[in-house]
Amino acid sequence: MARRIDTYLQALLPDEKFAFYESVRDFADSEIAPHLLDWERQHILVPDACVQAMGDLGLFGLPIQEQYGGQGGDHTDLVLMGMAIAYHSQSVAITPGAAVSLGAKPLQLCGTEAQKKAHLPDLAAGKRMFVFGLSEPGRGSDAANPEVTAIRKGDRWVISGEKCWSTNAHWASHVVVHALTDKNGKNGRRSTCFIVPMDQKGVHYQEMKGKKVWEQSSTGSIMFDNVEVPHDAILGAENDGFKVMVTTLNGGRLFIAGLALGSLAFALDKCRIYAEERTQFDNQPIGRFQRVQDVIVDMDIALERNLTWLMHCCKLFEAGTLSREQAAKVKVDCSRVASDLLVQAMEICGGVSCFDEFGLIRHHNDLFVTRVGEGSNFALKDLIVRPLRQA
Repeated sequence: MARRIDTYLQALLPDEKFAFYESVRDFADSEIAPHLLDWERQHILVPDACVQAMGDLGLFGLPIQEQYGGQGGDHTDLVLMGMAIAYHSQSVAITPGAAVSLGAKPLQLCGTEAQKKAHLPDLAAGKRMFVFGLSEPGRGSDAANPEVTAIRKGDRWVISGEKCWSTNAHWASHVVVHALTDKNGKNGRRSTCFIVPMDQKGVHYQEMKGKKVWEQSSTGSIMFDNVEVPHDAILGAENDGFKVMVTTLNGGRLFIAGLALGSLAFALDKCRIYAEERTQFDNQPIGRFQRVQDVIVDMDIALERNLTWLMHCCKLFEAGTLSREQAAKVKVDCSRVASDLLVQAMEICGGVSCFDEFGLIRHHNDLFVTRVGEGSNFALKDLIVRPLRQA
């Protein structure tokens, strides 16, 4: 099936970037799509063999510098990879996506040279994986004020508390823990990030059960029971954890926006082809009805518009000029428009949309995560509106 998204990307991208996108697209078509139903019906995480195959393709090292064993790419490459795989499954796409944007990226941006040399080569090769410990049972949108604490004792820190909704926890070798280190500090200067091995004494992980979205993605709860780490485990500067978090989430929001557009691209292709194959009323295709055409056209317009916007934001991120508001806006709009239009696409296709093998119900469920992941849309709107309220 020809992908409509390819037409737009080819016009937006240099030849070498579009060729990279095509290589990941072809990998997803041959190595992921044929197995998705089996994985879903068996209720299993992305198999280790698939994770290894993505590592062999270099997906875990996309934006990591070549001097550390990476591919030397940029954030656009990461977003393109996400879209190419999310066309079939956001669950699979988020595995290398979160490993890079939430795992390796903060180390790249804020780590010391010693930390980079110690971890980036294995992260780039897929031999090691970092998970970002941000969300907590009592802290979702208010992530700047964590309940997990780190108390200094001499030249060491003692970390206590629980993180949840930690993507890739099942495969993680280390967790980047965002912890409260100065409860009396100024807002934005109260927390610190620490690199903690998952096999450290006092670290306990369990997979969160009952999740009905991103079902092939690992989502873990991680407990810290008086976990001791040295001072050089700090990522960034002491009491500068908010800066590490914000820097990380800006890029992550672009990736989430790309996942939403990958799902929208699948829905557009599925719907426009089904509308010409499904016949009713005098054995004519339902694609002849204007109401059906309206939905298909709206999906096409939304895909082209938001792809153009997202690629522009990727360039700003790489130049270091993307604001928090801009990253939030594109994430909010891509996730909202994609999920709203996908429901309309399901209405056009009717009851067959409810079956897993048709594919739309998978994207319907997974698109919900794009509305709440990397900051819920409602919370991000509060961030977006601030400049608008200034006199």
